[in-house]
Amino acid sequence: MTAMTSMRPASSSARPLLNRRLAEFGTTIFAEMSALAVRTGAINLGQGFPDTDGPEEVREAAVRALRDGRGNQYPPGPGVPELRAAVAAHQHRRYGLSYDPDTEVLVTAGATEAIAASLLALLEPGDEVVALEPYYDSYAACIAMAGGTRVPVTLRPHEGAFRLDLDELRDAVTDRTRLLLLNTPHNPTGTVLSRAELSAIAELAVERDLLVVTDEVYEHLVFDEAEHVPLASFPGMRERTATIGSAGKTFSFTGWKVGWITAAPALLTAVRSAKQYLTYVSAGPFQYAIAEALALPDSYFTAYRQDMRAKRDLLAAGLEEAGFGVYRPAGTYFVTTDIRPLGEEDGFAFCRALPERAGVVAVPNAVFYDHREAGAPFVRFAFCKRAAVLEDAVGRLKALGGRAA
Repeated sequence: MTAMTSMRPASSSARPLLNRRLAEFGTTIFAEMSALAVRTGAINLGQGFPDTDGPEEVREAAVRALRDGRGNQYPPGPGVPELRAAVAAHQHRRYGLSYDPDTEVLVTAGATEAIAASLLALLEPGDEVVALEPYYDSYAACIAMAGGTRVPVTLRPHEGAFRLDLDELRDAVTDRTRLLLLNTPHNPTGTVLSRAELSAIAELAVERDLLVVTDEVYEHLVFDEAEHVPLASFPGMRERTATIGSAGKTFSFTGWKVGWITAAPALLTAVRSAKQYLTYVSAGPFQYAIAEALALPDSYFTAYRQDMRAKRDLLAAGLEEAGFGVYRPAGTYFVTTDIRPLGEEDGFAFCRALPERAGVVAVPNAVFYDHREAGAPFVRFAFCKRAAVLEDAVGRLKALGGRAA
């Protein structure tokens, strides 16, 4: 027995348990910072979830669906017809984009699954994906799981905002590039790509025959003079663009995890082939509720945007007064700050110490970069909280610059 044992190959326990494609990804920064908030009792402005529920009529629509037995069993794989029709109607009403609810709309378990399904479906190992850096952390993980190679193009600070260098984007595209992964309005920087920038991106995608996945979950959170324009609306883009939307960011029900993709039939069929082996289906009763939410009058979306803009201004002004360099966002519900005016340079160290120093939790932007040094001095705060909470946080943060709260 001993001799036979010695001839066996080395035990698989010697091999790391985690797939090497995911070896660089540990616990998400959001989990780490949220746990830190709980442990210290700090105000959590790190993770992007509201601290109040969305419209009461939408919540009641979910309760009604539960009681009526709609969605309590497996809903249809592509999503319930009511929600698919509502998504198509929303795209047409808002942007003049026409989609067939039966062949061009797919409901997903939030935008995160939509991203994963799109990349798993559309990439072969070795394909390059050009993404705007900094990027939401699941982008990198999903590209890795699909066997792709991420190619970051860095948004750089310029005149109070983070800007895309279109020449750098063009130079990043090679013969191995399969797909552009875009996010506008952009998390974490708050940049909203302009019509001119999107037109140039569209021309590049058509010229180089690229697929595009656009994460547009903050489409209803654009401020001041900014305008959200779907990339799919540009010439030559409808057939090559998978557009991702989400109920969580628009209606403040992030726990429901209801997202969707709109795309031309062939592209959507490919993504659905991957999605069906992920969650298959999810959020049955909530799908009916979100169908009703998407049909809310324009006044809801206007009021929601105005409320978030007021909160943006409250937090941004407080951060400026506390001594941060502030990039006031044109979209999303995050403010990116520069900590160098406070005499700090390491965003990770700053954020890990901040709960003890000031009783507030933020997120270091460097976690969203491949080029960590480019993001090192930047820190993100979420303003999707009650005004009283933001005022309390601002009062605490002022102590960092020696200012009385």
